[in-house]
Amino acid sequence: MSGKILYAIGGCIGLFVVLGIFFSGLKPPANQNTIPKPQESDVVADMIQEPEQRETENSATVSVAIEETQSVPTTDQETYYLVTKVVDGDTIAVSINGITETIRLIGINTPETVDSRTMVECFGTEASDKAKELLTGKRVRIEKDPSQGDRDKYGRTLAYMYREDGLFFNKHMIEEGYAYEYTYNIPYTYQSEFKAAQKSAEAKKYGLWANGVCDGSEQTKTTTPPSSQYSCATNLYNCSDFSTHTEAQSVYEACGGASNDVHRLDNDKDGLACESLP
Repeated sequence: MSGKILYAIGGCIGLFVVLGIFFSGLKPPANQNTIPKPQESDVVADMIQEPEQRETENSATVSVAIEETQSVPTTDQETYYLVTKVVDGDTIAVSINGITETIRLIGINTPETVDSRTMVECFGTEASDKAKELLTGKRVRIEKDPSQGDRDKYGRTLAYMYREDGLFFNKHMIEEGYAYEYTYNIPYTYQSEFKAAQKSAEAKKYGLWANGVCDGSEQTKTTTPPSSQYSCATNLYNCSDFSTHTEAQSVYEACGGASNDVHRLDNDKDGLACESLP
């Protein structure tokens, strides 16, 4: 009897072992897509850190935006220079970065007043005085013209000139009859505009186009010897050898101006010789 009981108990145990093995085979392996349940402490940490991470990311985005804004180049402002001297109606000296630069205005010519090789031409004084009235102590913007090159044979900068209030000085001098249109070898940017301005001045009889303005007028002839009497081969003269700035300027330009200032009459390189002379 007892043997039968033991046999029955052993069979039950064996059955449970077999069932355990069977059901254990139905569970998924531990390494197949098993996502561990987060611990409570990890969830709390994520809740605390997430806002800080978002703030850091936002700050980084703002910083990048600021850097990109700062790196965008700004539009260059128009640069204006102080007029330091009005030589005559078509030649003006300005200060550029502390250096005096002589500007020969493109597209215009005014009656001569400072060239000792010629007489003072009719309406030359009026043109020079008008330029002084319009530009003395003023600030101007210069505009170059690629078609004309940077400098003339005397080393002067070739340019158009505008006042701060927008006055186009070259054109204005023609419009008001103080200058006439002048083309040197090849057409320039504003040639047609300047020619039209001269026709307008002539029709209105402004300035040097006025009736009788130069008829029979006395021309003041300079007493300076012609520049051809001077040598340009070597350094022979000083400013003290001339009686006037006009005389020194004539020789300076006849010898080649800034490109060949053999006599060193223009020490400050502004295109004006012996400025201390009367």
